[in-house]
Amino acid sequence: MLPTIVTLIATALAVAATPYQGPLSLPKKTGHNRFFDIQAHRGGRANTIESTLPAFAWGLIEGSTTLELDNGITKDGVVVIWHDLDILPSKCRDTGPAFPDDPAYPYVGKFIANLTLSQIKTLDCSKRQQEFPLQLVYPRTRISTLQELFDFLDCADPHHHVLLNIESKINAVYPNETHDVQTFVQKQHDLFLNSRYYRSITYQSFDWRTLIQMKHLDPTIITSALVVDPSTFVPDGSTVSPWLGGVDLSQFDGATLGERIAQGAHSIEADILSPSATSASSRVSDPESEDYVGFTTPEMVKLAHDLGLAVKPWTVNRLNIVEQLVDMGVDGIISDAPDVLRRWAQQHKLSVAPRYPKYQVLACLANHQQAIRR
Repeated sequence: MLPTIVTLIATALAVAATPYQGPLSLPKKTGHNRFFDIQAHRGGRANTIESTLPAFAWGLIEGSTTLELDNGITKDGVVVIWHDLDILPSKCRDTGPAFPDDPAYPYVGKFIANLTLSQIKTLDCSKRQQEFPLQLVYPRTRISTLQELFDFLDCADPHHHVLLNIESKINAVYPNETHDVQTFVQKQHDLFLNSRYYRSITYQSFDWRTLIQMKHLDPTIITSALVVDPSTFVPDGSTVSPWLGGVDLSQFDGATLGERIAQGAHSIEADILSPSATSASSRVSDPESEDYVGFTTPEMVKLAHDLGLAVKPWTVNRLNIVEQLVDMGVDGIISDAPDVLRRWAQQHKLSVAPRYPKYQVLACLANHQQAIRR
């Protein structure tokens, strides 16, 4: 999550497994859930090509508490699962136009908002990422719609126990790159409402306008305020950051930025604060280095808890950072490697969600992959 969103903001502002034994409880505003919330970032992109049905299948098999994912909206108004605002050549390849002489072809490099679902469905998004050399690759994997994920989970998770953390991928600075706030909120909510996972969904965003609108539309939806340091300010300091939905952090008391962020998230009635674990200004990723700069702090976590918010940092792929965050009392962690995080949590006597039966999940995956390719 960190490299892409930080780049966007900075540029814009200058083995069979045991089956489930019982239902997961809904996320709480403070304290640990029934299980420590291990969230599979984009399905667990360290292990499987990201944001795809195969990734979410393995997220289940590996015992993730929550599947974390992003939504974009196509030109013809369909909610799809994809992290980036556009189609990156490092992740997808063109296979041919959706229809003869399509003037929009090739599609790689285009914004999701400028492509129809039929055009997007021609893309093969099964490229292994260089930074994740152990990713499993499923050839000819297509971008899925949110409804297709729900349909797959109805098969793989028939008792509907897994939790979902779904992000609105909207650009608060360049509105022509995505659909508007109202479109995102309404179309996503329509799908949530008609899903068996309605009460298991957390709605997250860096663009706090969508969180405010979602709470206005449906106060029962759990919302999570994503934040990283570049999204909290503008370089000249003259205006409020466009990412914070009109919230001016300077109006809050607090000795630290983290404390003011916690108050800002509370002011928009967010249930969860989801900060970057590491500051965008940190020159190194190892917290044991004197040059490391953390973004999630003990002061932020304490005040968020005092205000009734849970805290679930992202995207954490180092166990020494995990150890620091758990010592601070965080309620969950978003990671590209949920399997590793789960083993660590077990070693440290944290309660973890059971794994899903591998052969059942993979059978559902095979059936749904075949149906999508038809």
